[in-house]
Amino acid sequence: MGRQVMPDAPAPTRGILPPVQRSTGLALWLRRLFWLNLFVEVLIVATGGLVRLTASGLGCPDWPQCVPGSLTPTKQQEQSWHKYIEFGNRSLTSVVSIVALALLIAVIVDQRKGSRRRGLWPPVVGILLGIAVQAVVGGISVRTGLNPAIVATHFLASMVLVSASAWLVWRAREGDGTPNPLVPREIRWLSIVTSAVLLVVLFLGTMVTGSGPHSGDDAENPARLSFDVRTVAWLHADTVMLLTGLVVAMLIATLLVARHTRAPRAWGAVLGVIVLQGVVGYTQYFLEVPAGLVEIHMILACLLVIATTWAVLSLRERPVELAAPMDEAEEAGDQRRRSVSHR
Repeated sequence: MGRQVMPDAPAPTRGILPPVQRSTGLALWLRRLFWLNLFVEVLIVATGGLVRLTASGLGCPDWPQCVPGSLTPTKQQEQSWHKYIEFGNRSLTSVVSIVALALLIAVIVDQRKGSRRRGLWPPVVGILLGIAVQAVVGGISVRTGLNPAIVATHFLASMVLVSASAWLVWRAREGDGTPNPLVPREIRWLSIVTSAVLLVVLFLGTMVTGSGPHSGDDAENPARLSFDVRTVAWLHADTVMLLTGLVVAMLIATLLVARHTRAPRAWGAVLGVIVLQGVVGYTQYFLEVPAGLVEIHMILACLLVIATTWAVLSLRERPVELAAPMDEAEEAGDQRRRSVSHR
């Protein structure tokens, strides 16, 4: 008997995001706009953190104007340099809105030009609406003297926009076929539970900030939640440990059943960000919450949301949907039209 030749195992995929084919023109600019949209959403979170950490939350004490009678800071203001930090963060809202609007226009034009990219404009509209809601919530936070509950809502809404922007980056690189799960249903449900625990972690993180020294106000007018900051911080840390265990379980599960997909690499990235977050979190706790580490912690929170969004999406694939072949009548009609056009 001849030696039986076993089929080769599928080659492991590289990277976390789905591959994208080379393209030029509008499609290339569309991909760049997706990335730019994600970048500015993270940037506005980072500048918002800078506002809080420098106690500049009331640098512009009015809204939508900076001070009564002026949209921009004035020399007569008592807030010194704080007014420029707060006004800079407010101005970035316009940049985020312009990028989202440009993305919406590009998506619509792309589809009118015959692109097979479908279903992208509704989430872009959702991001635009979310930005508008964020502006209103920011105004309410100023009007209420930086109420910690409103500020927490402001941050959590930003995390939703970051997740939606990360979803768009991934979705734009996929095909338009029917999603095919790469793992059993139980693992997909575990990923949903993991995402829910991440939401709890983010919520408790806002409670820690709202109960601590970096609520964004000044020392003369403190706005704090009534929780004991030490208790809330340890509850936050315990929830992070639970999240870490769930992510480790997801990594092991995907290694067992989806080794040759992007899923293990994606969940490994989530675990890496969590470990880094834990190091920064415990360090800032034992160093009595220095402002620089809190800013890093907030940026890493954005990266954690992005990585988790991509990891959940890595559990399924959407193949490229090829154009349906023409039947004989359609093909004959197409040939007649070409022959007439050449006469």
